[in-house]
Amino acid sequence: MSSLGTSFVQIKFDDLQFFENCGGGSFGSVYRAKWISQDKEVAVKKLLKIEKEAEILSVLSHRNIIQFYGVILEPPNYGIVTEYASLGSLYDYINSNRSEEMDMDHIMTWAKDVAKGMHYLHMEAPVKVIHRDLKSRNVVIAADGVLKICDFGASRFHNHTTHMSLVGTFPWMAPEVIQSLPVSETCDTYSYGVVLWEMLTREVPFKGLEGLQVAWLVVEKNERLTIPSSCPRSFAELLHQCWEADAKKRPSFKQIISILDSMSNDASLPDQCNSFLHNKAEWRCEIEATLERLKKLERDLSFKEQELKERERRLKMWEQKLTEQSSTPLLPSFEISTWTEDDVYFWVQQLIRKGDSSVEMSGYASLFKENNITGKRLLLLDEEDLKDMGIVSKGHIIHFKSAIEKLTHDYLNLFHFPPLIKDSGGEPEENEEKIVNLELVFGYHLKPGTGPQLNIMGNITPQLTSS
Repeated sequence: MSSLGTSFVQIKFDDLQFFENCGGGSFGSVYRAKWISQDKEVAVKKLLKIEKEAEILSVLSHRNIIQFYGVILEPPNYGIVTEYASLGSLYDYINSNRSEEMDMDHIMTWAKDVAKGMHYLHMEAPVKVIHRDLKSRNVVIAADGVLKICDFGASRFHNHTTHMSLVGTFPWMAPEVIQSLPVSETCDTYSYGVVLWEMLTREVPFKGLEGLQVAWLVVEKNERLTIPSSCPRSFAELLHQCWEADAKKRPSFKQIISILDSMSNDASLPDQCNSFLHNKAEWRCEIEATLERLKKLERDLSFKEQELKERERRLKMWEQKLTEQSSTPLLPSFEISTWTEDDVYFWVQQLIRKGDSSVEMSGYASLFKENNITGKRLLLLDEEDLKDMGIVSKGHIIHFKSAIEKLTHDYLNLFHFPPLIKDSGGEPEENEEKIVNLELVFGYHLKPGTGPQLNIMGNITPQLTSS
């Protein structure tokens, strides 16, 4: 299974007692569970099949990387078993009341935790690993308060490929990843900067903007998250470095750790940082003002007018396809990569309802949900995956492959032309009455035939009558 010759510890499915769903990873749902024979609380990520993530996790061992225990390999039950972080994700912590207790020491400790974990992946692991989806949701808090990086579903061994497909979450993604260009490990540096910004501001990055709009703004307009003017200078400089458009100018994680160590020795920084954290009401308006400016940017008619017209045209074509073509189901959302298992279930139901409604086909929607197929996973399904799910009919496999390929094609077309932001405010447009003069010209087109009854006027053969 692995090019590294890795042998996985296999854990029996019935040796696990499952509890609540505690989140979703790149390609599967995560559950809290008890490993019965070991009397240990664990996290189980249910998968359609064991893929790269298990191979990557199995060779990693670091204090700031989630610990890998083993895999479940009992068809149709596949999964990865890891340590359970009882305090939840960093994202949930930041966006809860608990984050109000954060001070500089807290932020510095956690910033170093993430940086050390990423430095290990890039420089110290048996094989260099590019995470590609580093974000606060993929950083969890262990019971002792230590941060651990998790969810390697989008990761790749660096020596396997440096060309990245569109996998990740737009507000955290580096410009080169958004464009599916060849990348280096510094694409993770960009994402780290967003995570550090989250800890400093306790805000959601690009809140209120759709993912595709964020992608367009970051790539086309070189926009970045707002760094409040009162943010301590050393933190602001580090964020700017992480978000350089030129990936080669971004610092490595070894350099970031060195910068953080130097900041820790700055006696004046704690007071500056804590003052900044406690006066959020004074600088939050700067972030909100930037968000409003970005929302208005696409409404500026003088800004790339032709691109806006083309974007509108493509959106209309997309909507027309959804409503007029009986073979195309309605979509829960244009951003397929954000679809949940329920969204995929809805899409499959629509597909079946407008296609083959046989008894056998009618059970497939539940099959997709049972296999934890999210939007990201749906776009990557191939024939073998469909067979593994239990779809054995060749005709049905072709039917689903065709639908998924069309979905992928339409999604990529839409990605290159993000939707306009709908203006919910402002004055309503007034309907204007216009008078247009039309000059209509009528004429006959005659084509002589070989007989009196073969003269053609349009599509009508003239009939001769006597009076």
